[in-house]
Formats: sequence, structure tokens, C-alpha cells
Amino acid sequence: MCSLVNQSVDWQQLYWEKHLQSCLDDAAEIALLPAFDGCIGELRISDSIVNAIGHSGNIAGDCLKLSYHCNKFGLYARCLKLQNVLCVAEICELLRGSKLQVLVFRRIISSTQVNGLCMLLNQHWETLVSLEFIYCQLPLNTMNQICNSICKEGSRIHGIQHLCVRSSTIFDCKSSSMPPGLLSFLSSGRSLVSLHFCETKMQPKFATIIFDTLLQSSSGIVTLEISDSNIAGWLSKVDRKSTDFSSLLGSDLSLTSLSVLSLRGNNLHKEDAEDLNHILVHMPNLRSLDLSDNPITDDGIRNLIPYFIRALEKAHPLSDIKIENCNLSGMGVAELLRNLPTLKEPLKTLSLADNDLGSFVAAPLAKFLGNSGVRVLNIEEVGLGPLGFQELEKEMPNKMALFDINISKNRGGIRAAYFIAKVILQVPDLVSINAGGNIMPAESVEIIYDALKQSKGKLERLDLTGNTQLCQSSYIAMLLEFHCHGKPIVAISSLPTAETPYDDDP
Repeated sequence: MCSLVNQSVDWQQLYWEKHLQSCLDDAAEIALLPAFDGCIGELRISDSIVNAIGHSGNIAGDCLKLSYHCNKFGLYARCLKLQNVLCVAEICELLRGSKLQVLVFRRIISSTQVNGLCMLLNQHWETLVSLEFIYCQLPLNTMNQICNSICKEGSRIHGIQHLCVRSSTIFDCKSSSMPPGLLSFLSSGRSLVSLHFCETKMQPKFATIIFDTLLQSSSGIVTLEISDSNIAGWLSKVDRKSTDFSSLLGSDLSLTSLSVLSLRGNNLHKEDAEDLNHILVHMPNLRSLDLSDNPITDDGIRNLIPYFIRALEKAHPLSDIKIENCNLSGMGVAELLRNLPTLKEPLKTLSLADNDLGSFVAAPLAKFLGNSGVRVLNIEEVGLGPLGFQELEKEMPNKMALFDINISKNRGGIRAAYFIAKVILQVPDLVSINAGGNIMPAESVEIIYDALKQSKGKLERLDLTGNTQLCQSSYIAMLLEFHCHGKPIVAISSLPTAETPYDDDP
């Protein structure tokens, strides 16, 4: 989150901010001990941290205390990560001189910690732009308290641009309503740019309410993530004719600024994919869609084909599609690829990883590579096998725009090596190939070596790790001689030890 702060690089500020973070982390380790019962400002900073800033000749007295470092270097702090034990009333006094823009809180559980956190938010509401909560327990009342602490005095408007909640409980499964403070936060966030709810035990009804609230408030949000929860049926269970759902489907409302949508790992099924069409049309400028880790199956992908066609033909087309581990077959993906139009703009990313596609998908995929201009392709562990690589090599178009390709864990054997060689010679803009775990025999090294020797491309990285038999080739030393920007191009596994038998089990 600290990287989100838009400011010119000030190395002095970054140096002392990092030092202060080290002091806070060091103090937190002591404060976490059961025997600790005192003021956190009095906690002693370790000699190694003090020595690192040139105080080795003066390591006694106040300069060993956390309070000294907060008072002296707090003015440099913009981005800080705080453990729960530091979130007490005293922290406000210690960080009074800071102009905090980004705060990351970990393991906030008790009411005392919540009170300290809210005091800190209230103290720095004028400068704060980003908040992140990790491994926290934030029930309804707590969430209301937090949201109320970041609003401007006498107003419901806040200046937070980025909110991220990860691996934290904020939605009460027994409650039928959202925390009103959170709803107010979403509806009044004129500056809100990104919103992340990851592994928060969100229920389907709450996912619907979030979308509805963002639509009604004409939010300017750019990135929205709701992931690793169970929101199956989040649309189908709602009466689309009801007033509560009208704004979600109203033709006059849309999230025009939304560019990135991630719905990973939400247990969405084929019915959800069909209903998703009704939501996606309200995101006219969506550029990135991630539906990975949802069992939508081939039927779900077929339900989404009309959307993909529209999204790829519009003025600002969809450019990143991720449908990893979605229980797709080669037949379903082949149907998708055949139906996608010739693109006005090259597709930036297509990820089909962790689906059991088999060799059936090779021919339509090869044709798609020529039509789409895709830059990044991830087909890790899709079951291509030797036949799939042979078909890919045979049908591969003469011109491709590939920049990065991941073909790892496909058990391609020698055919994977021939495909790699052809790609190296035929794709001049290719920078990275991940071909790990393809059970390539030793003779593959000579094939790849000859291709690298002839290549005049831009390849910077060729990952062959996990192909342990390659080390048996007499060409292996020559393969490692290829460098780019002073670094070896090829990464390869060392020989397995005698005690570790080769494992060919999938």
C-alpha cells in the first residue's frame, strides 16, 4: 500500500521512515510478551537498530527508547505498519508529528486496540489516503466506529482513496444488514479509487449491497476486489424487479470509472456467470476481469461469451482475462476462443491456468494467438502433454506479439523443447518463458541451445526448473552461458541427490 502514495522520491524521508518502522516492529515484539505491562514509549530499541543509524557511541539513556525515535523521526513517517499491541492511546502522542498517508493495521481484536486505532485515524484524517486491515476482527460496531473516525469534521465526506481488508472478519453472518458506517463510507467516498475485500466471510447479500451502493453513489472507483468468500447466488437470489435491485440493473447507472474487477475464489457457479452478464454491462470501461478459482464450468463460460464479444469490440476493450481453475475443459475453452472476435486492440493478458484442457485446446489456441495479439499467456498445468505441444508447434502462426508465456507443468517432454525452440526463433518480442516441470529429457538441452544461439530476440528469462533430467546433458554448461543485462537467461534445477528419487507422479 505504501507504493500507492504519489510523491516524488525523497531518499532522506524514506530512510528515516524505514528506520522508524524498524523501531516500531522491534518494540512490538517486546510488547507482545505476556510479562509486558507498561508504556510503549519506554520500550528499549535493540542496539543493532540504534547502531545502524550511527549512534553506536551513544547508546544509553533516552536514545534507546521508542519515544525518542518517534519524536525525532516521526516527521518523516508517511507509511506505517502497526501491530495490534501498538494501537493504544499513547501511539497518538508518539506519532503526533507525523503526516501519515498510509496505515496498515494487523490483528486488531480488542476494544482497547480499536479505540487507539480510531484515535490515530481521527488525528490524521486530513492526510490519510490509504487504509489496510489484515487479520483483524471488525464486527459491526467496530466498523462503524472506524468509518466515523475518518470522516471530516462536521461532514460525512472522507479523503480515503484506498481501502483494503484482508483475512479479516467484518461481516456478521447472523446480521441481515451491512454496517451503516461502511455504507456511509462507500457512498461518500468521492476520492475512493480502490476497494479490496479479500477473505472477509462476505455473504451474497452483502456483495449485492456493495455493488448497489457504489452504483447509486456514482462512485469513481477504479479497482474493486471481492475475493475468497462464498457469494454463490449473490445475484440470482435477488428479485430484479424489487426497488432494492433496480439501481443495479437500471440502464441510466454505471460504474464508468471501474477498470479492474476481481471476483476470485467466491464459489461462483454457472448460474452466477449468467447473472454476471447483467452486472458487467454497467462497467463500460472495464479493462481487467478475474474470475479465477470459481467452479463456473464450461456452461458458465458459454454464458459469458456474449459479454466477452461485446467487451472486446467496444472502444476501450477488455484487455486482461483471467479464468484460472474454473473447472473448464478443452472443449469449453475452444468454444470461447473460436467465438472471440478479431480484436481492435491486442489482448494484454489471457490466463487459463489450472484447467484440465488437454491437447484438444492446442489448435484453437494457436489460431487465437495469431488473431488476438495477446501479450501475456498463462497456460500452466492445463494438461497439454506431448501431443498438445506438437499441435501448438504445428499450428503456431508466423507472427505473434507474445511478451511472456507460461507453459509450465504440462508434462510435454521432448515436444515441449521443440515448441520452446520455435517460440524463441519466431517471436522477437518475447522476454520471458516459464517452462518448468515439463519432464523434458536430456536431449532437450541441445534443441534449446541451438535456438538460443540463433536467436536475435529479446529473451531475458527462460525457466527450466523442475526438469531434472536436463542436467545430464553435455550441453548444459553452454546453455548457462547465455546472459542478458549481466544475468543468466536460463534457470535450471541442479541434479537431484541420490537420496531423492525422481518423482514422475502428477
